[in-house]
Amino acid sequence: MTAPLRRQQKTYSLGDDSVAEFKLRMLSWSQQFSIHIFLDNNQYAKTAANYECLCAAGALKNLTGGGTDMLQELQQLHDARKDWFFGHITYDYKNILHPGLPPTRPGSSGFPLLHFFIPETVCYMASDCKTVTIATVHDPEVIFREILAVSVSAIDLPKLSFERLTDKDAYLATIATLRTHIADGDCYEINYCTKGFCENAIIDPVAAFRALNALSPAPFAAFYRVQESYLMCASPERYIRKEGARILSQPIKGTSRRDADQQKDNDLKNDLQTSIKERAENVMIVDLVRNDLARSCEVGSVQVDELFGIYTYPHVHQMISTVSGTLKQGVPFTDAIRHSFPMGSMTGAPKYKVMQLIDKYEDSARELFSGTVGYITPDGDFDFNVIIRSLFYNSATQYLSYQTGGAITYDSDAEQEWAEMRLKAWAVERIFS
Repeated sequence: MTAPLRRQQKTYSLGDDSVAEFKLRMLSWSQQFSIHIFLDNNQYAKTAANYECLCAAGALKNLTGGGTDMLQELQQLHDARKDWFFGHITYDYKNILHPGLPPTRPGSSGFPLLHFFIPETVCYMASDCKTVTIATVHDPEVIFREILAVSVSAIDLPKLSFERLTDKDAYLATIATLRTHIADGDCYEINYCTKGFCENAIIDPVAAFRALNALSPAPFAAFYRVQESYLMCASPERYIRKEGARILSQPIKGTSRRDADQQKDNDLKNDLQTSIKERAENVMIVDLVRNDLARSCEVGSVQVDELFGIYTYPHVHQMISTVSGTLKQGVPFTDAIRHSFPMGSMTGAPKYKVMQLIDKYEDSARELFSGTVGYITPDGDFDFNVIIRSLFYNSATQYLSYQTGGAITYDSDAEQEWAEMRLKAWAVERIFS
């Protein structure tokens, strides 16, 4: 068994360097590596994040693939190395965790089903944004000076037009069909998504992420590269977090646009808070998450910490609930992921049936969309997001895409669902307008 890695670690004051500027320097510095990740909390205090941002670069060890349940291998490797791990799980990894689902359609982004890496260097900014710590197999002083020396400049993005894989008529017809499934008792709620794409797109992924993060700063933003595959993510949603023995999940169900007029914006926020439809969608997923967490948590420990909380972001209001529990003693921490993935907010209920319907009615594989990206600490704590409000780019094929959708219930109005889906799409398309 491989011994734990010995890293050199040093903490630095940020001094006169602004938080935003130092983040950009870290992000730019990491571009020399073919595998790296940058996670940004964007100073959202309500998320209770352990770090304001993390940057991990270079891969000392990779765990990648998906032909078998690799969460067990991830647990064993972490038990042996007691080190930092960063990486992702695609939505389509569901076929490994839930045998019997139909084969997944071919993908376009190039991300493997699952990938985690032990980085050469981890840089993390404290939640108070006053210090940055560098933990590395190299000299932390050298890394810190390299980051400070990085020149950050603006990069223009091209104007691009996106095509839709599913047109409006087909979308509306599918909503009608899904409502029939709900009326027949096949399911209660289903998350239905569609894809936008642009072929022969030549972009700078870092520039795209910077533009997306500037226009839609979110608490679970991420820039992630695995070879030629890139994720540019502006997610507001946490999938699952572990701190000590406590497991926490924060599903989002319920979205409202914002308005420049303060009174109208407050009215929209209040309408979301009191909407019977949005509350029904949210509570269905809360019940699903409670059941998911109960499979890995101590009996009686699962509780709803917040129900129907309203959180405001630059372009939308969101209804977010918080569910937590205590991980059972003696079980691997990856069980909390195994028994709750994919996250209920991106499937619906009951989960297995709606995953079958998603495979049947959606026109493309979800791949990394509605999967998760995040980190595991040497102590075995972790934090993972829900990959929404994101762009996916394959630099080898020059294929740029995104996916958007929403929860469908029997009370859903197809035209309103189309409008909500397009609102979410506009949030990522507009950086290329």
